[in-house]
Amino acid sequence: MIFGVPRELAPFKDIPEFRVGLSPMGVYELSLYGAKVYVETNAGKGAGFSDVDYEKAGATIVYSKEEAYRRADVVLKVRRPQQEEYAFITENQVIMGFIHLITARKEFIKLVEDKKITLIGYEIVQKSDGRLPIVIPMSEMAGKLSVQLAARLLESPGGGRGILLSGIAGIPPAEVVILGAGTLGNNAAQAFAGIGANVYALDIDRDCLDELARSTAGMRVTTMFATKHNIEKLVKFADVVIGAVLLPGKRSPILVSKEMVKTMRKGAVIIDFSIDQGGCIETSKITPSGKFIYREHDVIHFCMPNATTLVARTATHTITSSAFPYLRTIAEHGFEQALRENEDLQRGIYAEKGSVRKEYLP
Repeated sequence: MIFGVPRELAPFKDIPEFRVGLSPMGVYELSLYGAKVYVETNAGKGAGFSDVDYEKAGATIVYSKEEAYRRADVVLKVRRPQQEEYAFITENQVIMGFIHLITARKEFIKLVEDKKITLIGYEIVQKSDGRLPIVIPMSEMAGKLSVQLAARLLESPGGGRGILLSGIAGIPPAEVVILGAGTLGNNAAQAFAGIGANVYALDIDRDCLDELARSTAGMRVTTMFATKHNIEKLVKFADVVIGAVLLPGKRSPILVSKEMVKTMRKGAVIIDFSIDQGGCIETSKITPSGKFIYREHDVIHFCMPNATTLVARTATHTITSSAFPYLRTIAEHGFEQALRENEDLQRGIYAEKGSVRKEYLP
């Protein structure tokens, strides 16, 4: 089995991409199962992995993106291919990564159909009990990362409210509202509450709220149902609003309207982690230039579809380790047999030999 690892391209001019689809550790482990791995030169540079690191692990370095694609049976990506990469994709190829087909260009979908491509979306690979084994660790990362982001965005030089998340004796802490109590929301709630912020976490799933209440027992976390009334009430005094809504393969629902944003405090912060699936806040967007930090209605918005690229080394190790059980099976048995025998992978199919699953189309 031959894997190709191209260097990731920036999705927009002002949005960088430092992650890579496979770490040197992943290369080494796949080589133990007889796989051949071609890595584009400097593919891992942004995550701190040199070409020498990959070569020592057993990879062959190639000096063009085209070669990384054309030599491969299976292409390992972080994000779906960009327009500049379309010409390099070959007939009957397999592409694996965070595909998010719901936000894909029509040209990409047509290419998949015409070239009979098989797409495996890491974000919809699913266990029989509904767990998303590759999404979960990435969501944990994003939840913990949200504290770093919010703290910087709230600082005075950037136009934030100029407050300390934790507060100090005699000065109250920040008010943080988290929309979604799944893995990302749960980790964000623990992280914010852990430094002393007041946290309000909302969801429509009672089981998620129960789990969050258990994991944050004794901390400053209030759980609430995500009704329109509750959301309207909370965003008015929020210093930070975190969008943490995930519907696998679907567009995120809008939970915070433009009118609600207008009621927020000047210099408050919105971090919408749902932006890669459209965003759960009406004013969330990716600007034409790709600028992911902007102000609207005097509220700072952070809408970066690949936010974990800010901690690219950790993110790359996380992607590799969580996807590796599936990659190992492919290396051992070939893709066709692995797909037949692994139900998790079957649930991760966006398209099989050009046949696109219609429920995931935009």
